[in-house]
Amino acid sequence: MTLNEVIADLKANGSEQTKKTFFRHGAREPYFGVLTEHLKKLQKKIRKDHDLAMQLYDTGISDAMYLAGLICDPSKMSKKDFNHWADKAYWYMISEYVVPPVAAESQHGYEMALEWIKSDKEMIASAGWGTLSNIIAKKGTGNINIREIESLLKKIPSVIHSSQNRVRYTMNGFVIACGAYIPELEKPAGEVAQKVGKVRVDMGNTACKVPDALSYIKKVKDRKSNIKK
Repeated sequence: MTLNEVIADLKANGSEQTKKTFFRHGAREPYFGVLTEHLKKLQKKIRKDHDLAMQLYDTGISDAMYLAGLICDPSKMSKKDFNHWADKAYWYMISEYVVPPVAAESQHGYEMALEWIKSDKEMIASAGWGTLSNIIAKKGTGNINIREIESLLKKIPSVIHSSQNRVRYTMNGFVIACGAYIPELEKPAGEVAQKVGKVRVDMGNTACKVPDALSYIKKVKDRKSNIKK
């Protein structure tokens, strides 16, 4: 499919109701309101098309940017490309659910994540914490410095409550990832979660809630245990 064909498809399959819902979450125009279910159907049709993905992301259309993350080739992404994507990710559906999964699959992911978490820009920092969580969940400890991860984990209680809104959310996710996917950090992550307590995040007048780290770590570990059985 060409760029124009994809945009026409997205426009035809958008929903005003979906737009209204996600505007409460932080989306803004240009946005068609296409459901993720349809974007994944397009992904199956297009498969991988990295050049098209880069064009789609640069449209600034949220639906197109999300689709870009589904059809791009992470191995072809340069550091410059990732910084560009992180900079353009203006709301959490892109900064947390598009950029991190792609970065986590690339050779630059860990390095980019450590750089992004230092940013004073909310969505870039949240992309950094999200990328670390994705790497831990998908790849375990094989591609990371576990002592570095442990050091970051132990700093969370002193910084999370004073961090920006979505950064608090993704830091909480990082604690969960450490406890659920790195056996030797399960206990330290639990201790950090207890110190942190309830994490308050403005979810944009929606019913979404911040996961309780301790219970979510247990939930993930129980699920993994059942799969092994």
